[in-house]
Amino acid sequence: MRSQHYKLGFFLFLLFFGPMASLADPAFVGTYGINYGRIADNIPSPDEVVTLLRSAKIRNVRIYDADHSVLTAFSGTGFKLVIGLPNGFLKDMSSNASNAMSWVKDNVQKFMPGICGVAIGNEVLGGSDVELYGALLGAAKNIHSALNQLGLSDAVQVSTAHSQAVFSNSYPPSSCVFAENIAQYMKPLLQFFWEAGSPFCLNAYPFLDYMNDPASIDINYALFQKTKGIFDPKTELHYDNMLDAQIDAAYAALEDAGFDKMEVIVTETGWASKGDGNEAAATPENARTYNFNLRKRLAKKKGTPRRPKNIVKAYIFAIFNENLKPGPTSERNFGLFKPDGSISYDVGYKGLKSSTADSVVMSLKDFPAQGLLRSYQFVWTICTLVLLLLLRQ
Repeated sequence: MRSQHYKLGFFLFLLFFGPMASLADPAFVGTYGINYGRIADNIPSPDEVVTLLRSAKIRNVRIYDADHSVLTAFSGTGFKLVIGLPNGFLKDMSSNASNAMSWVKDNVQKFMPGICGVAIGNEVLGGSDVELYGALLGAAKNIHSALNQLGLSDAVQVSTAHSQAVFSNSYPPSSCVFAENIAQYMKPLLQFFWEAGSPFCLNAYPFLDYMNDPASIDINYALFQKTKGIFDPKTELHYDNMLDAQIDAAYAALEDAGFDKMEVIVTETGWASKGDGNEAAATPENARTYNFNLRKRLAKKKGTPRRPKNIVKAYIFAIFNENLKPGPTSERNFGLFKPDGSISYDVGYKGLKSSTADSVVMSLKDFPAQGLLRSYQFVWTICTLVLLLLLRQ
């Protein structure tokens, strides 16, 4: 009888503490994630977005700020959430370590566990505001230092996402290097991220490359459709889709800069479903084709021709169409879902609706104490009391 009690106690321990291993998960789980942009006045609430993404089984999520309504909704849900330090904060965070510490306490520590990364700015290098180039590294260092002092640096990864504007000569992929005006800022940044264990984050859009040169690029190559692809004469590698070529161009640039072991993660990619008159490729059918084929490609869990052992990971842009974004019409039409939560086109996801499973399975947020760790402490207390009672019998 006593052995049965021990078995029961061990079972209870595994049942409630097995999930604690998830706290040590890397910043990205699996191969597929999504960007949650909110430049709109007609999209669902953060709580509804949590329901939507849980139904879609998408665990990796990136936001572009640290809005507390979003952080509260995602807290304790099990999602891998990367929050953003907006470009407008970079100068202050770079010059003032105290402000960086306050920002981390207010926007990261308060919502742990659950936040797995902080993106320092977005597409800073190569962007129009050159004054931010020099502030990027200092901001990253101060945020990372604050995380380290608070004991969070092992759980929260610091990174920054780059557009393809940081590259020069990206065709064929093996010829790619960092642009001359970027290199002086990029190399010390790469050194810092390498030492911090962070990947190179790339926003890669075959849609944009195709739109810039539709006469020379086969749209099937951009959409993961059957095509002859391209051949890189230097490496003798064949590419049957543009995204792989864009990723390998980044690997080539990293090698040239002396960082051949750094991983590349795609932090944005997608295809617009609607555009202006000069954006003929922005159609629902092309958007569906790209995103559906991208899901299939990521599900294969394989690398690129240049890095076959580095499994490709990507965040899709984006959850919703954002009706308040400036720029061409395409900018407002990258969403997989419409403002009401229904699907924009079918890539295998269901729209926003109630789920019987969601109502039956208790969310971690439903535990009576605040935060995941306190929830486990509560459960541990109950389990310990039950086990002691059993052992006394």
